[in-house]
Amino acid sequence: MGHLYFVRHGQTIWNVENKICGATDIALTDLGHQQAIATGELIRDRSITADLILYSPLVRARDTAMHISQITGILAQEECRLIEQNFGRFESTPRDGAEFLEAKCHFVDSYNGGESMLRLAQRIYNLLDELVASPKTYILVAHNGISRMVHSYFNDMTNEEYGSFGIKNCEIVEYKW
Repeated sequence: MGHLYFVRHGQTIWNVENKICGATDIALTDLGHQQAIATGELIRDRSITADLILYSPLVRARDTAMHISQITGILAQEECRLIEQNFGRFESTPRDGAEFLEAKCHFVDSYNGGESMLRLAQRIYNLLDELVASPKTYILVAHNGISRMVHSYFNDMTNEEYGSFGIKNCEIVEYKW
């Protein structure tokens, strides 16, 4: 049986301010760094083993992955396909804005200069197809939007369930197949 672990990056100031980060490169807060360190310690203390950590190139995910790698000794490698979805005109706007919540359920909408859910699904599903075909165990460190897409790869979801799915900063989710 194969499996992988997904970890969302630590807290950013835009998380605190309830803003959509998307593809905007926002750094971790001090608490975000502490969360990442605690996650690395949790992975180590639970004896979670993996062959490789793959992380988004955005600084919030990269720094989270580096903390985890340093604590666990698991090699970390950038994976550009894990970059967060570009939410176009919605970047830096409220995460719970009514217009954005509606737009998240329109899978061909590119948000005026962003990336559609369908294009996001293509790149994430292609990556996951490669990973599930490998005998290796991976830890993916990325973003809430990516967590939603990864979850939809392994679980049937309605559009509404997809739109409302999310995980907390530095939460660890395991997927088995």
